[in-house]
Amino acid sequence: MPPAILKSRVREGVPDPRGATWDGLGVNFSLFSAHATKVELCLFDESGRRELERIELPEYTNEVWHGYLPDARPGTTYGYRVHGPYEPEAGHRFNPNKLVLDPYAQAHVGDLTWNPAVFGYTLGQDDLTFDERDSAPFMPKGRVIDPAFTWGRERPPSIPWDRTIVYETHVRGYTKRHPAVPEHLRGTFAGLGRKEVVDYITSLGVTAVELLPIHAFVNDSYLSDKGLTNYWGYNSIGFFAPDPRYAAVPDFVFSEFREMVARLHDAGLEVILDVVYNHTAEGNENGPTLSFRGIDNLSYYRLMPDNPRYYINDTGTGNTLNMSHARVVQMVTDSLRYWATEMHVDGFRFDLGTILARESDGFNEAHGFLQCCLQDPVLSHTKLIAEPWDIGPGGYQVGGFPPGWAEWNDKFRDTMRAWWKGDPGKQAEMATRLAASADCFARRGRKPWASVNFITAHDGFTLHDLVSYNDKHNEANGEDNRDGHSDNYSWNCGVEGPTDDPEVIALRERQKRNLLASLLLAQGTPMLLAGDEFGRTQNGNNNAYCQDNEISWVNWDFGEREVELAEFVRKVIVLRQSFPILRRSRFLTGEYNADLDVSDVRWLSPAGTDITGPEWDDPNARCFGMLLDGRAQATGIKRPAMDATALLVLNAHHDMVNFRLPEVVGGSVWRCLVDTNVPDDDTHPTIDAGTDYAITGRSFVCFVLEPESQRSVAMRRAIEGFRQMAEQPIPMASPETGPEEERSLS
Repeated sequence: MPPAILKSRVREGVPDPRGATWDGLGVNFSLFSAHATKVELCLFDESGRRELERIELPEYTNEVWHGYLPDARPGTTYGYRVHGPYEPEAGHRFNPNKLVLDPYAQAHVGDLTWNPAVFGYTLGQDDLTFDERDSAPFMPKGRVIDPAFTWGRERPPSIPWDRTIVYETHVRGYTKRHPAVPEHLRGTFAGLGRKEVVDYITSLGVTAVELLPIHAFVNDSYLSDKGLTNYWGYNSIGFFAPDPRYAAVPDFVFSEFREMVARLHDAGLEVILDVVYNHTAEGNENGPTLSFRGIDNLSYYRLMPDNPRYYINDTGTGNTLNMSHARVVQMVTDSLRYWATEMHVDGFRFDLGTILARESDGFNEAHGFLQCCLQDPVLSHTKLIAEPWDIGPGGYQVGGFPPGWAEWNDKFRDTMRAWWKGDPGKQAEMATRLAASADCFARRGRKPWASVNFITAHDGFTLHDLVSYNDKHNEANGEDNRDGHSDNYSWNCGVEGPTDDPEVIALRERQKRNLLASLLLAQGTPMLLAGDEFGRTQNGNNNAYCQDNEISWVNWDFGEREVELAEFVRKVIVLRQSFPILRRSRFLTGEYNADLDVSDVRWLSPAGTDITGPEWDDPNARCFGMLLDGRAQATGIKRPAMDATALLVLNAHHDMVNFRLPEVVGGSVWRCLVDTNVPDDDTHPTIDAGTDYAITGRSFVCFVLEPESQRSVAMRRAIEGFRQMAEQPIPMASPETGPEEERSLS
């Protein structure tokens, strides 16, 4: 093939946009560094192994170095050498012997090889020393791309927040063992975009696929030394480049990611990326020089104010990005806009999101980055989800983000786990969490969807393990089981780990259904961990961040029990989407509205009466009802709604409880649509109001009131949804019949 550069004729270029930009005639190179004295552009052959030329960027404008190469084209492989003071005690760590990655590179070539040369100091000595070895042979490089791509008729699904159900998964782990995905496509963007995979996800009824980090990242050296890898990918080094390890053809990772997005969009599924803008893979003062540290350490990172040799570590990873610096905020927002506009991503989940709003004095709800996102014409129309905590001072900020943001709600997670485990004194908090945690989020016009509810996530036990293990079992991580959280609010139902005891198995299955029903029928935005719908296990490992193997990969070897659980999940999702009362856009208050003669929610004791003050404080109360009145005001307009009235009954007691079904306006008969004790009951029996219904020990039941005056539209939608489920069971390709043929697992 011809060389990427025929002849170098550098011109001045322009400072904007940052990065390497192909304009059809040449490539503009632009790099921010406020403290550099010189920047050299290094050009390599296509493999990235041989350095061809070094070109000094000729212009410096507003702290941006730039130049233009008319002979460069897509495919050009490059890096930078940045000159400046090496004064760690003043916060400067420039070392032109170290090749550094362009923070704006949209594609990476090659892998990082852990070698002493990639460190700016002499490894084995302190970080004040200066290392003169060339790191280029061991470094990945950037590559210029042609952004052209034909999207065709692809359109974003634009799912309203109140209908959103998030499905969290991992690109590699989701299809690595999928029998319908060809071997060479497993674990890739192309594999996730396969029709068989997309059809399965769609059949569940979820609306958004949230992917663990896919930005280019680095495998930690301490994991590599133990034969492990950074499976989750929370170790970013490039915020604009999809990681080539997730591509079937790494040179075409850019297009492969877009094709995956297009196929998910065609199926009506949104794509949300888990993004890591809180730290980088360069670690603390003893870490390597890969990009930001060698470009402008003092600007990119938060350093100790009294000793800038050292890094502020609010992330627990060694460093913290300096989101108080305008150019760093610009880089992050440029990255977000790039993924939203060029890659058609629909939303973002921000790892350790509190970091993004940190100033020198702590978290600031009015931080410039948060405000930028809300006023930006692109980002303000994406879904923005914060993980609202970090390990720094004042780092726990659930409910502290401004309007327009949603947040992971770990209070929901912990309360649901504790309630169904049978912990005492949880009734009042359980009611608060079921009602979208108004104590955290009902301010400044925020809506219930701001609470992203979850029972499990990638970090922690899977749902199956939550009801199968009292203790974590992380021995495979090589840290003597010291890593991972020990306080999981888990209960093994009497036996630790796998068992053949039919009573224990039955209880575990019911507990899974209880937790799933609580998640999917609570107010707020539910998030389901991929594989929980059929009981995926990690064998008790609650910190599988380094397990790129069968521990983390989704096991598609379904049995009857797994299929039954997945069908139950589909059924509950049909209910949620059919009945607007289960996903209201207004916070429930429980206050009596005299004008409409109704309370939007009532909390009932097993006697069918309203729970009073002293009863809320009863530590032994383990059964209550949540009555959602369909006549209650649904919007800001003061008029009665015409929604169905629903009753959710949660019994965490070990024994059966007789629950008196209340007499309410609008009907006299309740229809049971879900009972986790009899999940396959399709008769949907009716029960007269004012009579008792036997709630089995540790069970969740959902009733809907049959209206007297007319047939319920929502009820018709639900029954029709159940009928379609019966006619179209969960699709799954059989390895025996080939990847294009499907069979029903039911």
